[in-house]
Amino acid sequence: MSNRLNVTPNDLRAFWMPFTANRQFKKNPRMFVGAKDMHYTTADGRQVLDGTAGLWCVNAGHCRPRITEAIAKQAGELDYAPAFQMGHPKAFELANRLADLSPDGLDHVMFTNSGSESVDTALKTALAYHRAKGDGARFRLIGRERGYHGVNFGGISVGGIVPNRKMFGTLLTGVDHLPHTHLPGENAFSRGEPKHGSNLADELERICGLHDPSTIAAVIVEPVAGSTGVLIPPKGYLQRLREICDKHGILLIFDEVITGYGRMGAPFGADYFGVKPDMMTTAKGLTNGVIPMGAVFVTDEIHDAFMQGPEHMIEFFHGYTYSGNPISSAAGLATLETYREEGLFDRAAELAPYWEDALHSLKDARYVIDIRNIGLIGAIELEPIAGQPTKRAFSAFVRAYEKGCLIRTTGDIIALSPPLIIEKQHIDQIVSTIRETLEEVD
Repeated sequence: MSNRLNVTPNDLRAFWMPFTANRQFKKNPRMFVGAKDMHYTTADGRQVLDGTAGLWCVNAGHCRPRITEAIAKQAGELDYAPAFQMGHPKAFELANRLADLSPDGLDHVMFTNSGSESVDTALKTALAYHRAKGDGARFRLIGRERGYHGVNFGGISVGGIVPNRKMFGTLLTGVDHLPHTHLPGENAFSRGEPKHGSNLADELERICGLHDPSTIAAVIVEPVAGSTGVLIPPKGYLQRLREICDKHGILLIFDEVITGYGRMGAPFGADYFGVKPDMMTTAKGLTNGVIPMGAVFVTDEIHDAFMQGPEHMIEFFHGYTYSGNPISSAAGLATLETYREEGLFDRAAELAPYWEDALHSLKDARYVIDIRNIGLIGAIELEPIAGQPTKRAFSAFVRAYEKGCLIRTTGDIIALSPPLIIEKQHIDQIVSTIRETLEEVD
């Protein structure tokens, strides 16, 4: 192994790390210096199995040749092109490929740089759409408790994770929240969609009654709430939300930043559940996590509402310097081609039953109080330590890393979302490592 892989920075002070216990990390850093397919390489040369696809994003596995070669080639041909009033071919090609992949009718794409930007783009588009239609009284946005929609002001306003909201003032006005769908007393150890809780969608009718539906612009939900601990919608829940939104002229936005690009064994959660939203927000798996990029899908109706007035005028005053960046676009095209060539969406669907059985084999493991799964997503909920929430799961995260397996924790929940190239032997390793880890932590 080259010496380069063994180099660890000798000063960690400057980097204020995101969503990290900085003081704990910097006392005992966990450094990755390489990656390939299903594994990371640590600074001391160990191999760590990736049970989380990085941060839900490396769906095709690490350092895939088609993607890395496309990035290098594009960087040498056209590194950057202005995103305003100018274009380059790959952004249009990628948008067309994405429109072909999306549910019928979601035929227009806006590019962003992250899931957070995708969410704010969708929220702004919803408000502007109603104004363009002469319905400017619709200004309210409805999110959901325990929802995660990124960290920009729009996303944390409609999001429902308390630590992400509590320090940032009043946030956006005119926002309300549906209840979450986590019902452990009724749905513990469910396999796939839980049986109980579809009636929780009717809370949208209550909110409509409180505010008057003519003031509500959009509802945004994750098809599966990932970052808050893999909360899976009860059977019929998303269908009921769609019905209520249609009844009252409210736009329905699916945040598919996690569920998009094969994670469910289908292109999108909308395909898996058979519910078509008016907009979808995506990122992560769009470029396999290699380069920041997001995409917002909108219906023809939404797009066409803006295509009015003189042709020389800008229709929608929104966008980013790096929208449709050439290198990101090349990465996106190569990622989609990798998914297609290797049949990774179908592969995820085929592996899902084995994944489900393996996860649920942990039902008798120490501290386990619930297990949830859908597609190639899983959650193992642990009994918290009294008075020390999150500590047990965090200890399990550190111990699993030491044992050569990367897991993710949120609260006292272990969340799993491996690359779609995972083999059954890797699934067995993840599950056996978690079982051993739970025997060793307090």
